[in-house]
This record gives sequence, structure tokens and C-alpha cells, in this order.
Amino acid sequence: MNKKLIMAAALLSATLSTEALAFPDRPIQIIVPYAAGGGTDLSIRLFAESFERNIEGSTMVVRNQPGGGGSIGTSGALFPRPDGYTLGTGAQGPLALLPHLGGTPYTIDDVEFIGLFGRNLQVLVSCKDAPFSNFDEFLEYSKTKAAQIGNSGAGGANHISAEAFAKAAKIKIESVPFGGSSEARTACVGGHIDAMVASPAEALGQVEAGNVSVLFVMEPERIDLFPDAPTAVEKGIDFTWSSWKGVIAPKGIPAEELAFLRDAVKTTVADDEFQKKMEEMGEFVIYEGPEQYEARARADSETAEAVIRDLGMYGMNN
Repeated sequence: MNKKLIMAAALLSATLSTEALAFPDRPIQIIVPYAAGGGTDLSIRLFAESFERNIEGSTMVVRNQPGGGGSIGTSGALFPRPDGYTLGTGAQGPLALLPHLGGTPYTIDDVEFIGLFGRNLQVLVSCKDAPFSNFDEFLEYSKTKAAQIGNSGAGGANHISAEAFAKAAKIKIESVPFGGSSEARTACVGGHIDAMVASPAEALGQVEAGNVSVLFVMEPERIDLFPDAPTAVEKGIDFTWSSWKGVIAPKGIPAEELAFLRDAVKTTVADDEFQKKMEEMGEFVIYEGPEQYEARARADSETAEAVIRDLGMYGMNN
């Protein structure tokens, strides 16, 4: 073989080698730790569509891996080969709450945060025939009695948020767990409990029907949907809370691939069609980079740990 042919073959080999190393050169899998059809699953499917639409030559495959309150799918996302081809849905419950309850093979320290793309806001509403109908009345009532506050399940985000607020406000409450938010809402509208934690979308119809009233929103500032409802912050109580979801990965992904993924998530979330479809589902779209996302998750984890320890639930699943 002459020198020209040898050089040509070497150049072709180098070119093919470089192309083979291009990331991503095969589909990226993102694991949803919940069953298909739920809010988180639908959000991730919209995210995957936007990812493919905005990241040239990319394919994203959604895989549902439910069970364990989200811990099974989260484990599946945190312990595969760290090559950037397996990602996960980083939801508040599995990351910030479940490790304190025990039974998870991971902690928040095992998480590589890629980017946050959505939050689910929370409000506290008074129920039918409750002995209070606004924030001030609720706080005054709670000085001498423990209001019965419904939630969607013991140890869940709604339970922890109500208890965390009570801790911050230095009041006592009686948490009443139900088998989901719809059961809690039925009890609230029926006047069987005093108040409940809900998302703004869940509360809106009942507020408009006059069945419940919003006591406060768990945000730093008032929200457009309920402009007359105060925040705890403006009432002098340092408390905010919301559920959230983002993209996570295992530790150890090479720096170049990690940077690509983080930039890709930012681009994906900025897509107008993605934002419109998310908002139509009642999702609050917001992008947070890896540092801000991790700071939010760790702050919620610390809050949840304190509450879970106070409730005597720490490590209960071990």
C-alpha cells in the first residue's frame, strides 16, 4: 500500500473515531419513577418532545419505573453506567423526603443535578364550616386548638409542608392523611376537616364554588390566580414550599457530556411550545440551573428531615 493510501486510511479512521465519540450518538433514556398517565409522566413526555425538537439529532426515550413512592425509578436513574445516556426525573418526594423515611439505597449526595424545569405550587385552604376563613383567623384559632389539616398521604409532600409550616409558625396542627388528594378534597368540601393543602389548580374550582377559601399561598410572593391570598412571608413567617421536578443523573458523567446535558435542558425548557403545553396542564414552568436546583433540593431535604424527626418517622422504613 503506497503512502497516499496509508494516509487516506488513517484520516478516514480518525474521522470515524471522532464521529463515534460524538455525544449523543444513540437514544438518551429518561426514567420516570411513577406510573404512566400521571402529572410527572405527562410533563416528562412533553419535555422529551421538546428535547428532540430543539437538540439536533437527539432521541429521548421515556421509561416508567414506578414503585416505592418513586424510590425504585430514582434508584434506576442514579446507579447505571454514568455515560450520560440514562437520566432520571428528579422529584421532590424521592429526593428530599424518602431518604429520611428510610429504605432507599441512595441519598441526595448520590445525585448529579442537571436542571429543574417545573414546580407545583401549594396553598392552604379552609374547608366548609371551618372556624376560620382567612390567615389571621387561622393563626388566632391555632393558638389554642389544633386545626385538622388534610393531606394526600402520610409522609408525602403535602403532609410535610403542613407540618413544616406549623413548625415555622410555632403552632400545633393535627395532620389527617388520606389516600390521595381527591379523597382529602372530598372530606374538605364535606366539612369533615378544617383545612387542607392543595395545588392552586386543585383549589380553584372549589374556591369559585364558594366551598373553600385560600388561607395563604406557600410562595415568597402572591400569585395571580389568588391575588387576595397572602403569603406566610408577608405575615412575618419565614416559610415557603412547593413541589418540583427536574432532570437528574448518576455521579461520574464525563465533564463534556455533563455540560452538553445541562445546556440541552436549559434550551429544552425555553421552548415556547413546551411552556404553553405545560401551562395548559396547570404546571408552573421555571428553569433553574444545577446549582440553584441542588440548593433548592438540599434546603427542602433539611426542612423535611427536621419535620420527619419531630414526627418520629425518621428511618421508619429501614
